[in-house]
Amino acid sequence: MFSKQQQKYVQSLQIKKYRQEHQSFLVEGAKSVLELVNSDFEIELLLCTTKFFDENEKKLKKISVEQISQTELEKISTLQSNDAAVAVAQMKPNESLRAAENEFVLVLDDIRDPGNLGTIIRIADWYGIKKLICSETTVDLYNPKVIAASMGSFTRIKAFYTNLTEYFKENQHNNKAAVIGTFLNSANLHQFAFPASGYIVLGNESNGIGAGVEQFVTNKVTIPRFGHAESLNVGIATAIVLDNLMRTQ
Repeated sequence: MFSKQQQKYVQSLQIKKYRQEHQSFLVEGAKSVLELVNSDFEIELLLCTTKFFDENEKKLKKISVEQISQTELEKISTLQSNDAAVAVAQMKPNESLRAAENEFVLVLDDIRDPGNLGTIIRIADWYGIKKLICSETTVDLYNPKVIAASMGSFTRIKAFYTNLTEYFKENQHNNKAAVIGTFLNSANLHQFAFPASGYIVLGNESNGIGAGVEQFVTNKVTIPRFGHAESLNVGIATAIVLDNLMRTQ
């Protein structure tokens, strides 16, 4: 029986304060929940319709599952349409990440929009990027809108939230990895010779990369503009940069 207490708990995880308090987050919709089931995340509870359970029973054997009605599911879901499932999963610890040899890592400086972060996670997954280093002002990875927009790719990406200025100060002493940042009026990305490894920095949707991080950028690149648009969406910019990177690998 799905209790009011359970309902209140699940709904509370829509808010960052309670996600952090419980170290738990929501995953919603059939595709994302099935990606979660196949991942190494620990699932506390899975609430689903009878139809979803019947279609996926074999995959759900080791999980605590409660079947609820469509009406109950809609009450606890943030999605406009969810006729399948909502899962509660445990967050991963916020552990430091670095670029290994022959690896590129994405660095996100003050990315505020949940849809953009979810899209960036999905793009990173497409291009085989496995690590994100995020500023403390970047939107929470476990925000339901981020999880939804990532379309399950969050299960294959590790993220580390930190003070980027301090992070790069430490990084300077540890190794000489390239730090590539996207700026206006810099080297043409199409002609840029990517090194074997390093960090690719993408900045805030409105203000770009902040001065605190810019001082550590070793290579500034520009996505060349052929028309008159003032700017590019940060998710689209991520895809263009990573596509150019992978052409050179």
